[in-house]
Amino acid sequence: MSAPNECTDACFSGGYPRNLWTEGLMFISIISGVRHEGEPEGKIERIAGVECYVASPTGDYPKDKVVLFLTDVFGIPLINNRLLADDFARNGFKTVMPDLFNGDPRVLDPPPTFDREAWMAKHRDPESWISALDSVVASLKESGVTRIGTTGYCFGAPPAFHLALNGESDVTVLAHPSRLVCPEDFEKYKAESKAPLLINSCEEDRMFPPEQQTIVDGIMGEGKFAPGYQRTYWDGCTHGFAVRGDLSDPKVKAGKEGENKSNIDQSAAIDWLNPGAFAASAKFFKKYL
Repeated sequence: MSAPNECTDACFSGGYPRNLWTEGLMFISIISGVRHEGEPEGKIERIAGVECYVASPTGDYPKDKVVLFLTDVFGIPLINNRLLADDFARNGFKTVMPDLFNGDPRVLDPPPTFDREAWMAKHRDPESWISALDSVVASLKESGVTRIGTTGYCFGAPPAFHLALNGESDVTVLAHPSRLVCPEDFEKYKAESKAPLLINSCEEDRMFPPEQQTIVDGIMGEGKFAPGYQRTYWDGCTHGFAVRGDLSDPKVKAGKEGENKSNIDQSAAIDWLNPGAFAASAKFFKKYL
C-alpha cells in the first residue's frame, strides 16, 4: 500500500489525492477513543449563522485575539473537544469551535447501521466546510479580532492550513494531522504562509507516520521556516491521543497534557521533549499569538 499521504493518483475536485482519500476512508472505520469526564463551561453561540462552541476566559483577556479550535470528525458534540476548548480559555484565550460538519459530525460509537462511506463522501471535499469557516472568521474580524490562532486536530488540519495559506490566521498548531499531502502541502505552507507552525505528533499514526514527520522536519526545521517551526513527538501514543487518548495510560496522559493544564507559564522555556501536546500548544500560542 502506498504511504497514506503520497500524491500519486488523480486528485478529487477537493484537492485530495485518490489514495489519500481511500486511506482516510479505511482509517475512519477504525478510529475510536475514550470520552473524558468533566463539565463544559462554554456555551453554544451562532456566529455568522454557524453553530459554534465558545469558551471565554473568566478574567481580563485580549479581546483582539481568538483561538479557533478546528475539531476532529467528532465535532462539537464530543465532550473532549469542549473540555479542551475550556482549557485554552483558562490560559487566557477566547476559544471558538465552529461546526465544520453542518450539524452532521461522526459519533464516537456509531450504530451498526452507520454508513461510513456515505458520511465520508458528504464531508470529503473542502467545499463542505470552507464557507462556514470563512464566514466565522470574517465575522470575528468584523467584531474587532485582529489575530487568530488555529488548533487543528486530525480532520481540522486542512482547515487550519486553509486559513494560514490565505493570510487569515497568525499561528497554526496541529495535532495528529490527517488529509495533508506530504510533502506538497508542507512545501506550499513554507513558501506561502507566515504563520508559525507547531505539530504535535506521535509514534503510531497512519495518517502522519514517523517517516512523514521526518520529511516535514527536513522541509521546515533547523530555521528553514523563518516564522517558526516546532514538532513534539510522543512515544507510546497513537492517532487521536491529544483529544481522545486513554488517560489511564501514563504515556498517553503525558502526551496529551504534560504539565498542569491551567495558567501555563508563558515565560517558562518550552521543553520540546516533554511538554505534552496541550502544554506545548498553549505555550506556542502565548509565544506567537
